[in-house]
Amino acid sequence: MAFLAGLAGPSPAVASTSDSAGNQLTDLVSPFMGTANQSNTFPGATLPFGMVQLSPDTGYATGYDYAQHTIRGFSSVHLSGVGCPAGGDLPILPTIGDIGSTDYAKYAVPYRHQREKASPGYYRVGLSNGITSELTATTRTGWQRYTFPATRKANVLLNSGQALHKVVSSEVTVLDDHTVAATITGSGFCSDTRPYSLHTVTRFNRSFTAHGTWSGGRVSDGSSHSSGAGPRGAYVRFDTRGDRTVTATTALSYVSLAGARRNLEREGRGDFDTVRAAARQAWERRLDQVRVQGGTEVRRRMFYSALYRTLLSPNTGSDADGSYNGWDGRVHKAEHFTYYQNWSLWDTYRTQAQLLSLLAPAQTRDMALSLLRVRAEGGWLPKWGYGTVETNIMSGDPVTPFLVNAYNQGLLAGHEEEAYQALRQNADSVPPANSAFEGRGGNPRYFAKGYVPLDTNARHKPGDFDSLHGPSATLEYALADAALATMARGLGHDDDARRYAERGKNYRNVFDRRTRFIRARDADGAFLGSADPKESVGFHEGTAWQYQWLVPQDMPGLVRLIGGNNAANARLDQFFAYRHLLRDPADTARHSWVNGPTAYYHQDRYNPENEPDLNAPYTYLSTGQPWKTADVVQAALTLFSDRPDGITGNDDMGTMTAWAVLSALGLYPVEPGMAVWGLTTPAFGRVDLTLDPRYYPGGHLAITAVGTSPSNRYIQSVRVGGQPRSATYVTGADLRSAHTIEFTVGGRPSRWGTGAADIPPPLTGR
Repeated sequence: MAFLAGLAGPSPAVASTSDSAGNQLTDLVSPFMGTANQSNTFPGATLPFGMVQLSPDTGYATGYDYAQHTIRGFSSVHLSGVGCPAGGDLPILPTIGDIGSTDYAKYAVPYRHQREKASPGYYRVGLSNGITSELTATTRTGWQRYTFPATRKANVLLNSGQALHKVVSSEVTVLDDHTVAATITGSGFCSDTRPYSLHTVTRFNRSFTAHGTWSGGRVSDGSSHSSGAGPRGAYVRFDTRGDRTVTATTALSYVSLAGARRNLEREGRGDFDTVRAAARQAWERRLDQVRVQGGTEVRRRMFYSALYRTLLSPNTGSDADGSYNGWDGRVHKAEHFTYYQNWSLWDTYRTQAQLLSLLAPAQTRDMALSLLRVRAEGGWLPKWGYGTVETNIMSGDPVTPFLVNAYNQGLLAGHEEEAYQALRQNADSVPPANSAFEGRGGNPRYFAKGYVPLDTNARHKPGDFDSLHGPSATLEYALADAALATMARGLGHDDDARRYAERGKNYRNVFDRRTRFIRARDADGAFLGSADPKESVGFHEGTAWQYQWLVPQDMPGLVRLIGGNNAANARLDQFFAYRHLLRDPADTARHSWVNGPTAYYHQDRYNPENEPDLNAPYTYLSTGQPWKTADVVQAALTLFSDRPDGITGNDDMGTMTAWAVLSALGLYPVEPGMAVWGLTTPAFGRVDLTLDPRYYPGGHLAITAVGTSPSNRYIQSVRVGGQPRSATYVTGADLRSAHTIEFTVGGRPSRWGTGAADIPPPLTGR
C-alpha cells in the first residue's frame, strides 16, 4: 500500500477552530480521509444521509482523487467509497472569459492542495483561474459560492451531459435570469442497468447578464434550451467588477422538476453562511453522540473522521414533501418516515448497518422500511440498489442479515411479519425472468445440492451472479439462512426456523475434509480448482483463506471441521502472521497483510482492504484465545488515520470506517443479523454514547478501559452493568439495560474469556 509520502503535495487542511467558538468535534474530522489509494471517498459538503453530496470531481472514476490536480466541476451526487463510477451529476464550474470547450476534461481548472480546506458540511478551494469556490449543503440542496476576480465575463458552466456514470440523455433549460433547470437520465453502476432520472433546479442569488447553451461541441449564445444525447449544458454570465460574489443553490429531486422546485423553496432559503453554520451544527449533534476521552489526538482524529464517513449513507431519496420515485417507476409518498436509497448491502451488512442501529436507530428503522417499499413496489428485495435500479452487483443474500439485524435490534415494530414474508420470498425462491432482480439466483441448485455449484455459464441477469461464485455464495446463503431462522423463531414460524437453521449449516457441504478448507464444487459434487487454498477458484473477491472464517453463525462447528481449537488457532496465527505481528504490528499490517486495494486473489493472509474476512480478527473469541483479537485489532487500526491514505481499501459506503469505529469502541457485531457484540479492548479510556431513549432506555452507555494503550491492551476482566462478565460478548439486551461496560486492562494476556462457555453463541445451536 502506498502511503502519504508517495503522494504529491502537502497534507490537506481542515477548517480550523477559529471558524467557530470553542473546540468542537467537527474540528477533529478530515473529509479528506480516504481520498487516495482507491478508498474512493470525497471531501465535499453534505449532511448526514443527505441526498446532496456536493464535491469536486478531478477526473477520477468515482469523483475525487487526491493525486489529481484539476477540477472538472462540483457535482451534486456522490457515493462514498464505492468501487465503480456512480453519480457526478450536473458538474458546475466557475470560469472566466469566453466559452471554449464543452468537454469538462478539457476545460477543467488546475488547483493546489495548499488552497483547499474542508470540514463537515463545508469545502473551499482556490482555483488557478483566480476564483475561490466554497460549498455547503442542506439535505436536498447544494450551495456554491464563488468569489471571482473583477471581470465582465464571470461564467458558471452547468454541464448536464457528462457525469461519472453514463449519461443516456439530458435536458437543460434557462428558465429566467436567475434560474436553470436540468434533467439527467443516467445508467450504469459496475454493469449496464436500466436508466433513471435526476431533476435539478439551480437558482442564483443575482441576475446573470448573459447566458447560452451547448449541444455537442457547438455553443449557442443566447439559447435557453438544449436536450438529447451527448454533450449538453448551459452557461450563465455575471459582471463582477462591482460585486465579486455569486451564489448558486441547486435542489435535487428523483421525482420531478416540480419536486426539485419544492425542495428549493423548502431548503433554499437564507444565505450561504447561515446554511454552512447549520450544516456544521447538524454534524456536531451527530458526532456528539460519541464522546471519547483518552487516547492520542491522532487516534481521536482518526476516530471522528471515520465516524463521519459512516454517517453518509444510505441517502435520502424522498423529497421534502415525502414524495419519492418507486421501483415501479411511479411516484409514492413516504408517510411518517424518510425514504432512503443506495444500498451497498454486501458491504454494509457486516459493520455499518449494526453501527447505525446503535447510533441512529430511528434512521435505521426508516432504512428498513425503505427496503420493504422496494419489495412492495419492485417485487423483490435488492442486492445492490442504486437509486431506483437493481444493479445485481456482488453476491449472496446481504439484504437478509441487514433486515434481520433491524428486527433483532427491535427496529421493525409493526412491520415484523411484512419483513419476514419479504425475506422468506427472497430466501426460498428466485425472481421471475421478467424481473430486473437476480436475487438468490443459485437457489434451485442450493436447495437440491445443499450448496451452489460453480457454473460460469449459468444463465443470469445483468451484473454479478451467484453461480460464478459458488463457494462464497454458499457461505453467504448459509449465513443469511441462519440469521433468518432467528427471526422465524421469534415470530413463531417454528417449522421455517428449523429449516433455515439447518440450511445455516450448508457451509459444511463445500468443506473439503482432505484439505480442511472451503472449496468450489461442480454440480456432480467434485471439488474444483487447486487444492492450494490461496489458489482457490470461485470466491468473490477473495480466496479460501479469507472466506474460511465467514461462518459466524456456527463458529464451533467450523472449528471442529478444521480440527479443534489448537488447529484453528494455528491457522489463525498463520493467517495473521501472528509471530511477526507481536514484534511489529504496523509493519505486519502494511507489508504482510496489504497487497493493494484490488489484490483479492492468490493470498493466504488477512486482507483488511476488503469485506470477506472483516470478522476474522474476532474469530479468536471463539477459539479460547481472545487476547489475540486485541493484538490483531491493534495492528489493523494502524492502517486508519485522518489522512488521504487513511482508509484501507474501498470504504464502500462506510463499511471499512465502521469497522474502525466499532473496533475502537471495543464492540464488534460478530454475528451479522443478530444483536451479538464481541468484546475487545477499547482504544480510549472512556467512551460515552448518547443513545436514542426510544430504543435504548436511559439513553446512555459508558464504556471504560482505564489505562488502555497499545502496550496495555489485554482484558483482565469485564463488568457489564456492574456485574462480572466472563463471556467474550454482550447482547443487544445488555446494551439496552446495562448502561456501563467496564474493562480492566493490563500488559499481559489473562484467563478472561477463555472458557468453553464464554464464546459467542452459534445461531444454529450449540
